[in-house]
Amino acid sequence: MRIALMFTSLALALPIFAAEPLTIAIDMVGSEGKLKAIGQIRVEQSPYGLVFSPDLNGLTPGLHGFHVHQNPSCAPSEKDGAKVAAGAAGAHLDPSGSNRHGTPWGDGHLGDLPPLYVNAQGKAIQPVLAPRLKLSDLKSRSLMLHAGADNHSDHPEMLGGGGARVACGVIN
Repeated sequence: MRIALMFTSLALALPIFAAEPLTIAIDMVGSEGKLKAIGQIRVEQSPYGLVFSPDLNGLTPGLHGFHVHQNPSCAPSEKDGAKVAAGAAGAHLDPSGSNRHGTPWGDGHLGDLPPLYVNAQGKAIQPVLAPRLKLSDLKSRSLMLHAGADNHSDHPEMLGGGGARVACGVIN
């Protein structure tokens, strides 16, 4: 009886990953398109939301804005006569039409993720949890890393002040 309770407690403590995980190839991007491969991000469904587990190299150390974007493209686009890196990815995923940037656990864009941490060696290996997302939300989207940190607010700068798009991956 005591052993059965111990195994039951252990099973309840372990995360349950139901659906097949996704692996998303990530490339550095510039105004001319993809520059080079920098690794991948594995995405798994958990009882608490999606777990994004990066294995990336060659990034600037510090926090980076991290988002799901609406279109499945990392191609550049043109805005006000200038080329924008990964501009074809469109805006942050916002199927409810909130039209505002917010926290990953709040009621802003569904595509607003926790920031991605890059260590002093330029590696991102720390997983992040997106509590509102499901794997089905990612189909035919893109995953974006921005040059700077993201304060999850539209103040004092729009979209959290995350900066330029520096790395991107298409989710099929």
